[in-house]
Amino acid sequence: MPPRLKRTGRLALLAALLLAGATLNPAPRALSAETEVRAQPIARFGIGRDAVRFGALEYVGGFAYSSSDGRLSGVSSIRMRPRGAGFLAVTDTGFWFSGAIRRDAEGRPVGIADARIAPILNPAGRAMPNKGQADAEGLAIAGGEALVSFERDHRIEAFRPASAPFEAKGRRLPLPIPREELRGNGGLETIAASPEDSPLKGAVVVVAETSVDDAGNLFAAVMGRGVFKVKRELPWAVTDGTFLPDGDLLLLERRYEGLGRVGMRIRRIDGATIRPGALVDGPVLMEADLGEEIDNMEGLDAWRGADGRTHLSLVSDDNGSFFQRNLYLEFRLMDDREAASDR
Repeated sequence: MPPRLKRTGRLALLAALLLAGATLNPAPRALSAETEVRAQPIARFGIGRDAVRFGALEYVGGFAYSSSDGRLSGVSSIRMRPRGAGFLAVTDTGFWFSGAIRRDAEGRPVGIADARIAPILNPAGRAMPNKGQADAEGLAIAGGEALVSFERDHRIEAFRPASAPFEAKGRRLPLPIPREELRGNGGLETIAASPEDSPLKGAVVVVAETSVDDAGNLFAAVMGRGVFKVKRELPWAVTDGTFLPDGDLLLLERRYEGLGRVGMRIRRIDGATIRPGALVDGPVLMEADLGEEIDNMEGLDAWRGADGRTHLSLVSDDNGSFFQRNLYLEFRLMDDREAASDR
């Protein structure tokens, strides 16, 4: 079959299986010394195009990755270490995933080194026994702790230290959104810590995936302060979020409208508008579909690169499916507000 037809068939199957849940892997084993990760660099984000600018973002590079270790699937959120050298991630099958980003001579990401995987431990110090408890969807780093939000069994748990949480027992935190408002598979998808010098002064924010009020707005909250709402535009659903250095909140959103109609976008929310009782919205920085190298995009983080620019890292959730990919994609933020502040 010609290469283009082969790709079309894969994309059709991807669309059909995009939201299918992954089954739990066999009983988790202890943290391994290192997990081998194979990677295939993605030179161009636009398929068959040489463009590097996509909305307010400039493509830096990326790669698809895989492993013979069956635990490496379902990556749902990522937080980068300073200057993007390393990362900590969670999977929706209940595992920590950490490593370092390998780069070529031009600084483009080409793979993962020092990969390690370990089960996320519950307050009793045991691995999550089933998908209902293991469905980790969001990750934030705040106050030296890794905060993980879970769907299905709606909760937030804290793990210390954030630098190496692999053997830490989860500590349950108060639920910031009333439990009765959270949908079974559309709950606490996003958790993100604001910068200390931002309008929210380091507060942690959570946003639901598809849990909405009577007006169709998404439930969200500033932890310890109260609930606010995020305007939802159908068919988009929030899959992750992160704060920019200036305190604005970026939301990663996904759409799935049937065979071949899959997309992702990133929306920017003015951090000064986020407060209990507010309804917030903001402009779209970038939108992509299957004409670009996307998959089931689930994780987003922002960080300051060695070049002084704000970089965005995005990861996909392969749902444990042969027809989907684990992706790591990296962009530079090039919008006018950042450019003006850098002059």
